Amino acid sequence: MAAMFLGIEIGGTKLQLGLGHGDGALAGLWRGAVDPSKGADGIRQQIVQAVPELLSQAKIDRGQLRGLGIGFGGPVDDATRTVIKSHQIQGWDNFPLADWIGELVGLPAVLGNDADVAGLAEALFGAGKGLSPIFYITIGTGIGGGLIINGEIYRGSGRGAAEIGHLRVPGLHGLIAILEDAASGWGMQKVLVELNGVADPPSAAAIAQQAARGDVLACEVVTFAIDRLAEGICHVIALLCPRRIVIGGGVALMGERLLFEPLRKLVAERVFTPFANCYEIAPAALGEEVVVHGALALARKRLG
Repeated sequence: MAAMFLGIEIGGTKLQLGLGHGDGALAGLWRGAVDPSKGADGIRQQIVQAVPELLSQAKIDRGQLRGLGIGFGGPVDDATRTVIKSHQIQGWDNFPLADWIGELVGLPAVLGNDADVAGLAEALFGAGKGLSPIFYITIGTGIGGGLIINGEIYRGSGRGAAEIGHLRVPGLHGLIAILEDAASGWGMQKVLVELNGVADPPSAAAIAQQAARGDVLACEVVTFAIDRLAEGICHVIALLCPRRIVIGGGVALMGERLLFEPLRKLVAERVFTPFANCYEIAPAALGEEVVVHGALALARKRLG
């Protein structure tokens, strides 16, 4: 019988735990919301409670588990198996996350960045299956990236790589910004505030809905975001020439007409000409559980 693993996603807004063999299928899932005001301690307490709840729901004994994988929403250090920093939740900086969860559950643990492991899942089971290299982009509250080559995460010198959200692009008013400030969900809200001066901007999802209805200001915000995203993707293609660029996250739910069609058009106009026929841009396929699938796949690769 194939080994069973525990996969954990720790994000800035949600916490998910899943059970599976690391083959793209789940045998159980636990999902909870994160309260940022409670910091990392609050999330750790949620994990302590969630592990036995999930095992009980799935009718799986802890002794059946071979190990666990973690996808963390921030940069992590491979050598020390620690969180480097969280940009959204206080209390995670330099925390020995893999060792802590490993001791909690009594199993060997592996730690990865959430965008990296999500990219791994999409490369193995989703929109990038059978292709290499795959460049994965998640666009939600922030923007993360992952480069998957022949089914393996590229990690640079061990502290991360493929951080497309921190590429420098033209911002508003002739200033330089990072891509995350222009094209993430939070970035779209920020751009709307700068353009209109609203004190309490709507969510990125609401901005997208307004743009779909033809609201002029919302269309300007979305167009700005897509233009800067196209700029970042052109840099990725020039440097890495991936076979497929897979885009996931909440902002990607804007869909084909509002996001993917204009994005493909802009990239095609600007891309490094010799690479023009080498890439595709596609929506992610694995939905909200993608990081859990990736964490399970990482555990299977390292511990199976």
